[in-house]
Amino acid sequence: MDDHYFGTIPERVQAFMKELEVEALELGVPCKTRHNEVAPNQFELAPIFEETNLAVDHNMLLMSIMKKIARKHGFQVLLHEKPFDGINGSGKHNNWSLSTDTGVLLHGPGKTPVDNLRFAVFIVETLMGVYRHNGLLKASIMSATNAHRLGANEAPPAIISSFLGKQLSDLLDHIEKADKKDLFKFEGKKGVDIDIPEIPEIMLDNTDRNRTSPFAFTGNRFEFRAVGAEANCASAMIVLNTAVAEALTNFKARVDALLAKGEDKFSAILDILREDIKICKPIHFDGNGYSDEWVEEATKRGLDCEKSCPVIFERYLDEDSVKMFSDMNVMQKNELEARNEVKWETYTKKIQIEARVMGDLTMNHIIPVATHYQSQLAKNVQNMIDIFGKDDAFVLSERNIALIREIAERTSIIERGVEELVNARKIANKILDEHDKAIAYHDTVEPKMDEIRYHIDKLELIVADELWPLPKYRELLFIR
Repeated sequence: MDDHYFGTIPERVQAFMKELEVEALELGVPCKTRHNEVAPNQFELAPIFEETNLAVDHNMLLMSIMKKIARKHGFQVLLHEKPFDGINGSGKHNNWSLSTDTGVLLHGPGKTPVDNLRFAVFIVETLMGVYRHNGLLKASIMSATNAHRLGANEAPPAIISSFLGKQLSDLLDHIEKADKKDLFKFEGKKGVDIDIPEIPEIMLDNTDRNRTSPFAFTGNRFEFRAVGAEANCASAMIVLNTAVAEALTNFKARVDALLAKGEDKFSAILDILREDIKICKPIHFDGNGYSDEWVEEATKRGLDCEKSCPVIFERYLDEDSVKMFSDMNVMQKNELEARNEVKWETYTKKIQIEARVMGDLTMNHIIPVATHYQSQLAKNVQNMIDIFGKDDAFVLSERNIALIREIAERTSIIERGVEELVNARKIANKILDEHDKAIAYHDTVEPKMDEIRYHIDKLELIVADELWPLPKYRELLFIR
């Protein structure tokens, strides 16, 4: 989430945050509660960085601790990525970088040209992995709930791209376009001279300015911002680590091939690096990720622009994905197929449960209350006729008559929509293949729910507060 402050944190929330930090630290999960976020009662929590396997486990433990302590303070922690339509959702920003076993940060600029050549290599090969598997990376963070968040308000778009910032972009352009003789030369006893400019520390403050980027470079690491709030970060990290491992393995193989031909090491590294800078250019985008123009441009660049959750899951079984996981000894095809079966079934179950709950709430709560209010309005109009006569009453009761008509029209649409929703669900449930069933739920069931919800939202604005059986939007968000 964005590093902004939005007002003072209430004392009750401060007490919850303090206890959360203390208990988390006792369990070996150091973290810092930060500040208000954009949505009402939304706050940022920052775990301390650590090795990925441990960080993922600690992140899951922290989610459990949050829920437990929240109950003690009379709160509920919402980990749904988009609990409120039109309001900023919640996600996890996975700050990710590579280092050696001796502590050398490979995604951080160095003090010498050779250090910065290494830095450029790891930056570019990370981009190569993300470029080659951008659709798979999107599949790793996709879910029925995170699909509501991506591309809405604060969230990254459902297109994977990487923001680098001007200084790093200029550095890569220099390496790509400069004459190789100027970039690399021997200087006798001085050894090798590599014309890679010194990277000033200001780069740490000159990046992270594009909040619409799902995979942004932030000075000495990448920040993968598309992971959902209730997600296990392991899925995203498995794909990212494997994709980068494949890219680095490929890079080394091509450099070794040039070395075998007698080319100098630094010259060979620069040759392959310059090739890869050109290849991965489509994934580099520093503009507005929310714009319609970017969707059009991303399509031209060959990036994955699919938005359907169950279709996006198919990327796990693409030939390139299967080969990558197999070559890197991470997973075999049958394991990927089994995992995808679970993903499709989970998606279907979530939409199925939501559809059944919506149907129950609509027919047993919303429709009866709306028609009851309609009856009250009709009785008022009849009373006005009895007092003032028909002509005057119709003028004086014009608004109530309009509301009666609107309620009748909307309840009719809603009832018909629920019937269509039930039928669509019955048809989808007969599909045996989990992939096809998930597609059917996305294409035929979910759109019906959106239509019903639209008209219920309109009724919520009409029906009197004291009659409406559920908390209204403004009550959920703003009344404490």
